[in-house]
Amino acid sequence: MTIGLAMPPQIRVFAAFFIYSFCMGSIYPRLPAIQQAMGVGEGALGLSLVGAALGTLLSLTFAGPYLERIGYRRVLLSALPLLAALYAVAVWAPSPLMLFILLVPVGMTIGCIELIINLEADRVEHALGFRIMNRAHAFWSFGFFGAGMVGALVAQAGLSPQLHLALMVPAVSVATIVVLGRFQSAKHRVTAALDNGPRFARPSLAILVLVCVTFSAVIMEGAGIDWSAIYMRDVFLADPFWAGVAVALGAGTQAITRFFADSFVDRWSPTMVARVLLGILGVGTVLVFVSDYQWLAYLGLGLMGIGTSAIFPLAMSAAAQRTDRPAAVNVAALAQISFVGFLLGPPLLGYVAEHFGIRWAFGIGLPLVLVSFVAASALGSRPVKVVVAEPAIPRG
Repeated sequence: MTIGLAMPPQIRVFAAFFIYSFCMGSIYPRLPAIQQAMGVGEGALGLSLVGAALGTLLSLTFAGPYLERIGYRRVLLSALPLLAALYAVAVWAPSPLMLFILLVPVGMTIGCIELIINLEADRVEHALGFRIMNRAHAFWSFGFFGAGMVGALVAQAGLSPQLHLALMVPAVSVATIVVLGRFQSAKHRVTAALDNGPRFARPSLAILVLVCVTFSAVIMEGAGIDWSAIYMRDVFLADPFWAGVAVALGAGTQAITRFFADSFVDRWSPTMVARVLLGILGVGTVLVFVSDYQWLAYLGLGLMGIGTSAIFPLAMSAAAQRTDRPAAVNVAALAQISFVGFLLGPPLLGYVAEHFGIRWAFGIGLPLVLVSFVAASALGSRPVKVVVAEPAIPRG
């Protein structure tokens, strides 16, 4: 296909992460308006958002062999515009139940994209011989930052979520064609593995430990995305723009930290870097939990973005580089739990927010930070070197 820009493979990976997250992140600054239009509390809104988590779990569990059969290129180029269209339809939901139903196919599409781009980043990283995973996830955060700022501006301008998300469909479609039109999936790694792994990507004990490492980061990252705009509106009576900025702020500090994280990991170690970040995450969470000042709450959200920045990418690299099973099986097993935790945990925090106050949607994460801090040794005491192992697609 001749349509699209020619660019190095790592730049194309970064672009895929950016477009995906810019599309995915557009709905979150609009959640206050969506909640107000439906006239429901945080608990009902949170339950409706579980639909995306359910769809993601189904997709990450069963889609692997079909993605391989159809082809990564074909799926990625169609899934990104489809994701924008599904979001545009979902925001018309008149009730939490209908929003839940409409978000299930959204989650299924998210799962396909998530698996493809993370495996592509790992394969390109291996082919180049240097780390790109954290920078790839940095561009995911840059995309969320951009979506948050755009959402804040259009919310302040009075544009409805329906029109906003409808305009995203042609924008994402054009960006996909222009930037990813020449996308070709990288070659599989060479492996001694004789099979493609089990149909269901069950987590091994080692993967479960990595889940413990990531859980506080994915839960608190999701809490910031799902609830920071509503937190600012309810606690500080922030107008739509400043409520939307709260979503963008955490993504912005997260993006900058992720962009430079690889050099720190190579110099120190995954475990040391992770524990420093988890300490920062804990401080930021405390500030958001107790602050009576809006600027201090923004500082806390920014620190939370820094603290969550590299934990998930480090765990994904550790999972992909394990030699006990094909890399894609370990990647899918970690993604199934961690990424669904990112989508499922924060929406369920809506019930916590509704019954105990919106601050507790953040405060409840403090024990999780402690668990992650203890489990972080699973990432390794030395910088992880690239190894040869093929990330075969998980059978489900």
